[in-house]
Amino acid sequence: MSDLGLILGAPPLLLLVWYLWKGLKYLTWRPYVITEAFRKQGVRGPGYRFWWGSLGEIRSISKAAMEQMMEMKSHDISTRVQPFYRKWTSEYGETFLFWFGPEPRLCVSHPELIKQVLANKFGFYLKIDPPPAVTSLMGKGLVLVEGTEWVRHRRVVGPAFHMDKLKLLTKTVAECAKAMLEGWEEQANQAEDHQHKEIEVSAQFQELAADVISHATFGSRFTEGKEVFLAQKELQMIVVASNLSISIPGAKYIPSRSNLYKWKMEKRVRSKLISIIQARLDSKERCGYGNDLLGLMLEACHRPEGQILSMDDIVDECKTFFFAGQETTAQFISWTMFLLSTNQNWQEKLREEVLRECGMQTPDADTLSKLKLVTMVLLETLRLYGPVDLLRRKAGKDMTLGKINIPKDTEIVMPIMLTHRNKEIWGSDADEFNPLRFEHGVTKAATHPTALLAFAVGPRACIGQNFAMLEAKTVITMILQRFSFSLSSHYKHAPRRLITVQPQYGLPILLKPLH
Repeated sequence: MSDLGLILGAPPLLLLVWYLWKGLKYLTWRPYVITEAFRKQGVRGPGYRFWWGSLGEIRSISKAAMEQMMEMKSHDISTRVQPFYRKWTSEYGETFLFWFGPEPRLCVSHPELIKQVLANKFGFYLKIDPPPAVTSLMGKGLVLVEGTEWVRHRRVVGPAFHMDKLKLLTKTVAECAKAMLEGWEEQANQAEDHQHKEIEVSAQFQELAADVISHATFGSRFTEGKEVFLAQKELQMIVVASNLSISIPGAKYIPSRSNLYKWKMEKRVRSKLISIIQARLDSKERCGYGNDLLGLMLEACHRPEGQILSMDDIVDECKTFFFAGQETTAQFISWTMFLLSTNQNWQEKLREEVLRECGMQTPDADTLSKLKLVTMVLLETLRLYGPVDLLRRKAGKDMTLGKINIPKDTEIVMPIMLTHRNKEIWGSDADEFNPLRFEHGVTKAATHPTALLAFAVGPRACIGQNFAMLEAKTVITMILQRFSFSLSSHYKHAPRRLITVQPQYGLPILLKPLH
């Protein structure tokens, strides 16, 4: 009889003892063995505590950091956004081991090691299995799937992000931005001094980005997808609330208050997306499937060679791009506005370039390609305030990374915010705003060619990076044409991580119309 047969045939009490022994071994002996294996390789880190691992220290360090406000000109926001990574890097070096509950996590921040993880083409470093709250928010679309599933999704979604299609979207971005800017002009004209109007722009950029992604994904305006946007904001807060919690097996099925609310929001997102998809199917005879992302996916579902994406796949992709496409770009534009508000000399340089190359004409893709200074500022924004501050992977088998042997299933955390501030890589001014470092391109901006990791690198690099750059460049260009702007005295410099890096108290800006 097999060992499994002997176990299943054992008395209930003996079975309980066996499970308890296995659990204790997992929670005590296994962490000791893993810690010792890494220690012998020179990798240290905060000590493991029963059940909680390093979570107690993570929470206390994070709580203390969130209570601190930052100096307005300080760009080393890792002290607030990634305080425990920052602390442990100073204590244990760039590579260290810590524990999220009973699960080991290896932190690496040198770009060469990160490149080895991200550029691996053999699937040895896998995406992390997302917790239920993240799946509810983003779906298991292109960003989260692996292996053959990723290939299948990539084959359908990829064509929507070819540069020729993105160039056509520039007009859509400009039209959406124009509506927002006209609203700003109207508010500024109603201001008491007709000179300066304070506007909280970060929320406006979120609605703008949602409007743009609604056009790109659904071919419709933001008003039609607003219910999806609002429900996803609620789901985002659920993800943040569970960020430093240990997942208990089976907890996602318990009808707790938080789960019931999460299911309600998830159902709302799904039902709205299904109605949008069904409306497109109903109009297929008159209008075809359309040229947006939804149209491409529906066309792939009805090819003669058979179904490539199911309806559930399409819903998941819509969730992914509706959240990822608007949230990251909105924060990208917000932080660019912050940096230009606090660096007036660069704001003037960019305005001069924009007026020289574009005048007051609505920018198109060809004109935008000539804006070298704007590009440099956007790249420096991604370095200092990139919306995505860390990347995570899991060893699919026993691996060797650099000179370190890593056991299967060990999670590898890459806090790229620290990589972007490494003075050995970026120079002594790594904590300062200096767009000129990108004067000769991304690969020559630092001592390592892949040191800028805002969109990751390798086969799983962000598929929407060209779209994000094009959208941000269009919006910033049109703002520079119409307004001068500065930071309001009400602004508090308190960057935080809510899945993306964003200003905790918003971004109030003083706008002055130029015409």
